[in-house]
Amino acid sequence: MTLDPQAQAMLQALSRLRPFEFATLTGEGYRAVMDRSGLFAAGDAVHSVEEREIPGPGGGLRLRIYRPGAMGGYPVTLFFHGGGFVGCTLDTHDNVCRCLCRRADSIVVSVDYRRAPEAPFPAAVEDALAALRWVHAHAAEFGGDPGRLAVAGDSAGGNLSAVVSQLCRGTGPALSHQLLIYPATDFAAETESRRTRAEGYFLTAELMRWFGDQYTPDPAVRGDPRVSPLRAADFRNLPPATVLVAGYDPLCDEGLAYAGRLREAGVPVEVLDYPGQIHGFINMLGAIGAADEALDRCAGALERAFRADADKR
Repeated sequence: MTLDPQAQAMLQALSRLRPFEFATLTGEGYRAVMDRSGLFAAGDAVHSVEEREIPGPGGGLRLRIYRPGAMGGYPVTLFFHGGGFVGCTLDTHDNVCRCLCRRADSIVVSVDYRRAPEAPFPAAVEDALAALRWVHAHAAEFGGDPGRLAVAGDSAGGNLSAVVSQLCRGTGPALSHQLLIYPATDFAAETESRRTRAEGYFLTAELMRWFGDQYTPDPAVRGDPRVSPLRAADFRNLPPATVLVAGYDPLCDEGLAYAGRLREAGVPVEVLDYPGQIHGFINMLGAIGAADEALDRCAGALERAFRADADKR
């Protein structure tokens, strides 16, 4: 399928940004360019938004809690933003969290996990687990139902969602669903999509290598399933999954491969395939029409999973 004209227009706009000099680029320098909120449509109105700081492995861990209504007993979606483990913030993904909150009728808790290179692996994983355990223990305090809990995220956040799902298997808390939006699942991958989509589609092979160097300065750990969840030995008994992939994304093949491994292990999986889209498009509300539809479908997957868990009671 050809590239969506709206995605092409977005790539042309992004091409005006000054190219990165990777030899001298720092985490701070990357964030100065990319961590901008307000570039796209604001997302849906929700009942309330509040922030809390909880104890984390590296100090205070900030959470942003989106509520769809004033009542209690809402399912809870724990959201991890993307950004290559280096960039992006609670603000850059505010629009996505708002849409998931309203459309899935779910509380969304967005996690401000520590970022590389200042805090390389395993800091983000440790923070993700700490946030999940806190939310499970305290969900009732902000109107949530700890028995209906999902994880979700895009790119690096999809990686964290997959990793957390694996780490919680058998030990809890139990998860209703994992929503993986163009997830990075293998830091040691040499896939066809990484070769054919290496340049010109927003996320580049060179940027992926730089992200890997920041998050995993020791290349020996890149085969660890906590870095590359596709390398896990066992995919049985993981939560049902929705995996969204974009055809013009270097990460497309590893997202499909992850969905395939889940399916082979008997895990229910739905793949949302956007063959004409680029990495990151789901944030680009107001600029790429498919983003709104994709968020509808993602929210629908969460809503169905939560309803199924409620029906089991």
